[in-house]
Amino acid sequence: QVQLVESGGGLVQPGGSLRLSCAASGSIFSVKSMAWYRQAPGKERELVATITNGGSTDYADSARGRFTISSDNAKNTVLMEMNRLKPEDTAVYYCNVWVRTRIGYSNVYWGQGTQVTVSS
Repeated sequence: QVQLVESGGGLVQPGGSLRLSCAASGSIFSVKSMAWYRQAPGKERELVATITNGGSTDYADSARGRFTISSDNAKNTVLMEMNRLKPEDTAVYYCNVWVRTRIGYSNVYWGQGTQVTVSS
């Protein structure tokens, strides 16, 4: 079993910054990719940013230029620095990790989410 622990959410004013962290633990043979999703009330969960084990990154248009995703492969941790936050960034942010649990087997795991609220 794989567990994801997220942290770093909170309340910030527009224009402020937050740094989200997600650490994966458990039966992990290797990590294929990590990502951050978010979901606002009444809306579908959407992809914000992703990073592969090789370091390739991609961002949603709304995040590109403001958010930076990175990873520490040795610690199975994914980070996301969020700058110049806007009220529309308010959502629950979920960590997503695609892992190989053992040879021949892989699966996707989700964290419980961390609340980000951007308000004055």
